[in-house]
Amino acid sequence: MSKCRFRFLIAVLILMLSSAMPGQAASDNLALTPPMGWNSWNKFSCDVSEGLIKSIADAIATNGMKAAGYQYVIIDDCWQVGRDAAGNILADPVRFPSGIKALADYVHAKGLKFGIYSCAGTNTCAGRPGGLFHEVQDARNYAAWGVDYLKYDWCNHADEPAEQAYSRMRDALRQSGRPIVFSICEWGQSQPWLWGANVGNLWRTTSDIQDCWDCRRDWGGMGFTHILDLQAGLESFAGPGHWNDPDMLEVGNSGLTDTECKAHFSLWCVLAAPLITGNDVRFMRPEIQSILTNRELIAMDQDPAGRQGVRVSKAGNTEVWAKLLVDGTRAVVLFNRGDVPAEITVTWADLGYRGRQHVVRDLWAGSNLGKFKKQFTDRVAPHDVCVIKVMP
Repeated sequence: MSKCRFRFLIAVLILMLSSAMPGQAASDNLALTPPMGWNSWNKFSCDVSEGLIKSIADAIATNGMKAAGYQYVIIDDCWQVGRDAAGNILADPVRFPSGIKALADYVHAKGLKFGIYSCAGTNTCAGRPGGLFHEVQDARNYAAWGVDYLKYDWCNHADEPAEQAYSRMRDALRQSGRPIVFSICEWGQSQPWLWGANVGNLWRTTSDIQDCWDCRRDWGGMGFTHILDLQAGLESFAGPGHWNDPDMLEVGNSGLTDTECKAHFSLWCVLAAPLITGNDVRFMRPEIQSILTNRELIAMDQDPAGRQGVRVSKAGNTEVWAKLLVDGTRAVVLFNRGDVPAEITVTWADLGYRGRQHVVRDLWAGSNLGKFKKQFTDRVAPHDVCVIKVMP
């Protein structure tokens, strides 16, 4: 048995065993597939408002994204300005004159779900009021407003273990009486994949994604290829209701070419990553819209088995990632991170198949390529991918 095939089979066995263990997840039947939606931060940072969020919801409801599975419209930092005398969190009255509940009602009327942001510290990362020591009060308000999703950051936190801080908000959300998906944004600092399944529905595995191919920032931000490398080995911790989160998508922003956006999206899908886009969905070019709404790629990400893809081989600048799907077929990404075209091969033994001949389908072209014996090879352009499904 080849080393690649052995690694893939062991990873699949770990995934199956971990998903069957009682008490493993605190999902409360939420996020049984990776959440899909939109978040304001990557494109708009603190420039958020009631009008912006309404127009984003309008766009998602009508431009094919809702039909493709995107559900959540999430306001990130800077919606809040203070607390009243009773300690209740206050939205910016200038930017959100109708209040958060009215905005959530608007999003719900579009057939979408509403998400909001806070922080486990005294202040958020942008210096707005955080949730520390206000967890029960805030959760009660979020529930009353109709919040469906909470992203909870880690700036200005107390001197306590992250698991303790996030568990406090988990308990508050449960006591609120409303089902709210809980997104742990702790940046992977205390290995949240080891404890996150008992606390939230998804947890960030790294510091913030940057709108670039392979850049790094002094404070920890990094391009998506660096984040990709850090996902290898985490596959056993993901499953229905509890997901590794390699951060939001940069597809459609200015730092990546269309080819790189295609690669970025493909790799997040094979990882069973949450698909939270961060571009201006009101003004997408057709090329970007076709990437974000590719039904066969999304089906790979949303596969109900909930298995995260595994890197089965790596040679220089070429890699093969594979994901075992609920029907026994395999989704495969051939990834060329180099600057020149490269031939990339995946063998059926790498995928744990015993048969000699299998049908291959190109998921970007949406067409079957035919039957192949023992292996499949494709010439992949620089910074590009070939995404296939291999079927008995």
